[in-house]
Parts: sequence; C-alpha cells; structure tokens
Amino acid sequence: MKPNFIQKVTNWGNFPVVEKEIKSEDSIEKIKDFVRNNNEVIARGNGRCYGDASLSEHIFSTKRLNKFISFDRLNGVIECESGVLLSEILEVIVPQGYFLYVTPGTKFISVGGAIASDVHGKNHHAEGCFSEYLETFSLLNENSEVITCSRTQNEDKFWATIGGMGLTGIILSAKFKLKNIETAYIRQESIKAQNLDEIFKLFDESESWTYNVAWIDCLQTGKNIGRSIMMRGEHAFKHELPKKLHQNPLRLKQKFIPKVPFYFPDFMLNKWSVKLFNYLYYSKQQKKEVKNFVDYETFFYPLDVVNDWNKIYGKKGFIQYQMVIPKEKGKAGMKKILETIAKSGNGSFLAVLKLFGKENPSAYNSFPLEGYTLALDFKVNPKLAKLVSDLDEIVEEFGGRIYLTKDSMSKSSLTNYLRNVQNPKFVSVQHKRILSNSN
Repeated sequence: MKPNFIQKVTNWGNFPVVEKEIKSEDSIEKIKDFVRNNNEVIARGNGRCYGDASLSEHIFSTKRLNKFISFDRLNGVIECESGVLLSEILEVIVPQGYFLYVTPGTKFISVGGAIASDVHGKNHHAEGCFSEYLETFSLLNENSEVITCSRTQNEDKFWATIGGMGLTGIILSAKFKLKNIETAYIRQESIKAQNLDEIFKLFDESESWTYNVAWIDCLQTGKNIGRSIMMRGEHAFKHELPKKLHQNPLRLKQKFIPKVPFYFPDFMLNKWSVKLFNYLYYSKQQKKEVKNFVDYETFFYPLDVVNDWNKIYGKKGFIQYQMVIPKEKGKAGMKKILETIAKSGNGSFLAVLKLFGKENPSAYNSFPLEGYTLALDFKVNPKLAKLVSDLDEIVEEFGGRIYLTKDSMSKSSLTNYLRNVQNPKFVSVQHKRILSNSN
C-alpha cells in the first residue's frame, strides 16, 4: 500500500463506501506529523468492524504497526504494536499454552481495534471485556504527544480510550494478560431450544459455563419464536481429550480455507433462501443435545473458515445490528425485536444471542450492560432503514444500547453514549453522523 493517497475505503460490511485520504507509517515521528497537520483523523486497523467507525477525512492505517515487543511466558503477559492481529497472537501463544482472555467472533481484528471497541466474547458474563486484562497502552493524543495510559497513569485517557472508538487518539502499542490453557480444544455441548422460553431457561442454567452463545432463527413466529441452538463450552484439559488428540494437544492441523470468489447476485439472498438456511442449520443437529470436542477455531471463529464471506451479501453490502437489552426485560425485548424482524421480511443468516454480566462502571464507554445481546446481519436494501429505525425504538423502549462497532445506520441517540472523547482532531464518519442526528 502506498503511504498516503485518496482511495475508496469501506469496512467488512462493504457499507458505506467513502473516498478518503489513507496513510500508513511505522515511524512515530511521521505519524505525529500526520496528526499534527490534519484534523478529522481516525485510526483504522484491519477494517473488520462492520460500520463506519474507522472512516474519516484522514485515515491512519495501523497495518505497519505490526511488531511484537515482548512475551513474558512465565507470567502470561504479551506486549505488541496496535496493528498486530489477534490471529497472529494466537499463532504465537497457543503452542505455549496460552489463550486470549476475551476474543470476538473473528480473529482478524487488530489489538488497537480490540481496545477501541472494548470487544466482548462468549464469556462476558464470566470474564468481562478485553479491557479487564489490559495493563497499559501507549497513545498518540490530540497534541501529537505519546503518553502511557494505565489504571494508575493518565487514567482519564485510559478509561476514555477503552470503548472510545478511536476518538481519543491513535493507540500505538499495548500490553495485556493471557489465559493459561492445557489444550487447543473446547469441550462443547450443543442443545436445541424450541422457542424463547427454552433458550432463556438454558442461559439461566448455563451461567456457570465460561462460554455461552446461541444461534437463533430470527424468522420464526408464534410458538416457535426464538427457535435456537445453544453452544456452551470450556477449555478442555488434556486428560479429557480423546486419545488421538493427546500427542499434540496445543497444535492444530493446518486447514484448507476456501474463498468466496465473487460478489453474489442480489437475487440469491432473500427471505426464502434465509428461511431455507435457517431450517437446514437447525435440522442438521438431529439430537436434542450433542457433546463433543472441537478446536478453538471452530468454537470461537466459525465464520473465519471462509475467506471473503462478506461477498455473499452482494456488492451493495450489509450491516450488522447489535443491541443489548437489560436482563430483567430481556425476554420481552427480544420477543418484540424478533417479531419486528419476522414481519419486515429482512431475514438474517447470522443471528447470535449472548448473555452479558455486570458492566464495569470504570469502562464507561464500553457497550455491555447486564442483559442479553443480539447481533444480526442484514443485506442493504430499500426497506432496511425502516427496520433499523423500528429496532432503535424498541431498544430505547426497553432501556438498551446499540453497539457502535457494528453501527452504520442508526439515527438514535442510543448510540451517543461516548464520554470524554470529543475533540476536533480525532473524528469519525460515524461520530459526525451521530452528532448531526442528535442536534
């Protein structure tokens, strides 16, 4: 990539597409010059967020900040530059008996992006967000100064940057803790649920499990609304594994990763194809409950098994809409949301339900609050704006929040909960949209 030029830029949803200046450097002095000489700057990692949060008039790509700094194998602490991907970290740490405490549904995000979004995973109810295990990071601030941020040093910037969507500066490097593991495998249970009552009961019964997630059929109605499959898991100990996996329990066999070669035509993804997919996905598990062992990639990153899968949604792209509803209102809120989606005819291949634990009051810009979160993919189409508006109203009615990392269309003030981050130096397309809709 050339260091500095105007180009078309979009993130993983291929919506929206903008023509902006993008620069990539590994020299701190040159990065300082870029920030010093421009307003409306935003950092962008690997572009795997779904919305418009990492788009701005002047984009700094962290892809060249891709070096490891240290790995304390004794204490399980790693330090690296902000452009290093979680996939690259896993390649280093898993063979050494470590894993990430918190990981989202793709391993192809940058460390800087993980902090700016304060990413969560399937274990928020048990282990919180990425920030819980973050020790320090270096930040290039609005004055082009590099400062060290931690819970005891520049703590105001530390907490404002966590979940701050890049609006406090450019994260240059970070140090964080890792989790001990004995194997690269997960002991998994998959349990079918016929409706919302069953899946919420399963979540209640599964709170002692470290990892919980449910795929949900968002087009079901009536007595089958909320039909789903719960997947819960724990890191497997070596003695639990089948004998065939004992020899190299921390190393996975290399897999063939297919690639979607072209953008699918618009007509291929519609209400009926989504209904068929959902039927087949639910029916492929014939038993009510299945217990097995799967490798960590299968459990945590099911979509990463196909490169460029975003092309399935066509050239117009797609959005991901993710909200959280407080726990005491979770079932009623999710029922209304699912009824609204089914009525709209905007089906989602990917509809994922998770449970959040208590929020960390110090991380005031983080998305999670104690409750249930649902993430959905929708192909961009003329009816989508109306659906998003309807969903925003329901989330507001039930006292919920919308996830900024996924947002690219919401006009609701529910997205505008960022604090201590407004300055003219670091501004995103998303933040300008939110502010203009709030005025």
